[in-house]
Amino acid sequence: MDAPNRNTLWANIFVDELARAGLRAAVIAPGSRSTPLTVAFARHPDITVYSLLDERGAAFFALGLALSGGQAAALVCTSGTATANFYPTVIEADAAHVPLLLLTTDRPPELRHSGANQTVDQIKLYGDHVRWFVDVALPEADPPAVVLRALRTLAGRALAATTGFPPGPVHLNFPFRKPLEPTSEPNDNTAPAGAPPRSGSAPFVHISRGTLQPSTEQVADVSAALRRARRGLIVCGPRCPGGDFPAAVVQLAQESGFPIFADALSGVRFGPHTTGAPLIAGYETFLQPDVVSGWEAPEIILQFGAVPISKGLMAYLSDSGDAQRFQVSSTGVWQDDSHRTGHFVWADPAALCRAAAGQLAQKPPPPRDETWLAQLRRAETETWQAVETAQAAGFFEGTILSDVVELMPSPGQLFVASSLPVRHLDQFARPAARNLRVFANRGA
Repeated sequence: MDAPNRNTLWANIFVDELARAGLRAAVIAPGSRSTPLTVAFARHPDITVYSLLDERGAAFFALGLALSGGQAAALVCTSGTATANFYPTVIEADAAHVPLLLLTTDRPPELRHSGANQTVDQIKLYGDHVRWFVDVALPEADPPAVVLRALRTLAGRALAATTGFPPGPVHLNFPFRKPLEPTSEPNDNTAPAGAPPRSGSAPFVHISRGTLQPSTEQVADVSAALRRARRGLIVCGPRCPGGDFPAAVVQLAQESGFPIFADALSGVRFGPHTTGAPLIAGYETFLQPDVVSGWEAPEIILQFGAVPISKGLMAYLSDSGDAQRFQVSSTGVWQDDSHRTGHFVWADPAALCRAAAGQLAQKPPPPRDETWLAQLRRAETETWQAVETAQAAGFFEGTILSDVVELMPSPGQLFVASSLPVRHLDQFARPAARNLRVFANRGA
C-alpha cells in the first residue's frame, strides 16, 4: 500500500475496506480537494472508476449504476458548490430508495467559515434525505491503531447503511489538509500500527442482515381476508422487490383467483413468470368512469411496491372506499397517498406471498365473482385490440414505448424518462415473457 503521506494513507485504507465490503464502482467528478480519494479509487484493482466532469451528470450516472446493479456506487466530488450539484440525485435516491454512497471532500475545520475560496458548510448538507451522515476525522500524522480501526469499520458500516431499511443515500464528508497529491511528507508516519496491508479479501467487519419474515398472525390475516372476498385485486406498483417476488406474487394470484394489476416499473409485468399469469396491464385505458360505473367494487386490495403510475388506477382504488386494503412492505415505508390502507403488513413481500399461497392451496377459497372477473378480462382484451387497431391505422405517440419494448433484446434493460414517456410505457406496453428490467426516476 503506497502511502507517502497521511492523506493517501487515510484514503487507501478507507477505499480498500470499501472494496472488501463489496463496493465495485466509483463515479468521480474530478477536483483538487478530492485527489486523495480519487487516487485511491483509481489504484484499486477491484473497483471500476468512472470519471465525469459534471457533478450533476456524475450523480445521476451513479444512480443508474445503483438501479441496475442493486448495490451502491461511490460518488466523489471536491469541496464547495460541487457538493450542491449532487442534491437532485440525493433527493431522488432518498425518495426511490436507491443505495448511494456520497463521499464529499472538504476544507479542514480552520478554513470553514473563514472566507476561504470554494468553501461552504457541508455538515449535514443533505439534511434528512440521507440515511446517515458522518463528518470524518481529519487524517493524523501518527494515528493510533484504534483510529485506523474506526476508519475501516466506518467504510463497512456506511456501505451497509445504503441498503438498510429503507435503502438510500449515505453521506460521508472527508476534510483534507494539503498536500492533496501523493507526495512525500517526512513528518507523517505512513506505516503506523494497524496500517500494513491486510492479506486476503475479507472485510475488517462482516455486516449481515436477515429478512423480515411474516408472522403466523400476519399470514393468517392476509389469507383469511383473501379467502373471504369474492372480488379482489393484487396491485404491484413501481419498485417491487426483485429476486423471487414476481414468481411468488403470481403464485398468490393463481391460488387466490384474483388478478394482478402490474405497473410497468413493478418488475412483474415482464419476465418468464408472466406465462399463464393473471396479469392486467391495460387499466389506464379502460378504468374510465363510463366503463366501470356499473361494475361491482373490489372487496379486497393487496398492494405491493410504491404508488402506481396510472392516474386512472389510483382514482379507481381510491373510489373503492369500502374495500379492505392491505399494504405490504419490507421497509416499513408508507406508500398510499389516498390513505385508504387499513392493514399495513411490515414483512418480506415474497415470503408473505408464498406463505399465504400455501394457506390458500391447503384450503381453497369459495367461488369468486366470475361475472366481475370476466368484465376485467374482457376489458383487458378489448383494450389491446383497440391499441392494435390504432397502431395499424397509423403512427401515434403512445405506441413508441410499446415498439421499444417489443424490439428490446432479452435479457435487456430500459431506462425511461419521467412524466409522459413513463406514463405511455405504463399504458401501452403489454405484459411479455421476455426478460426485461425497466427503470425510471421516481421524480420529486
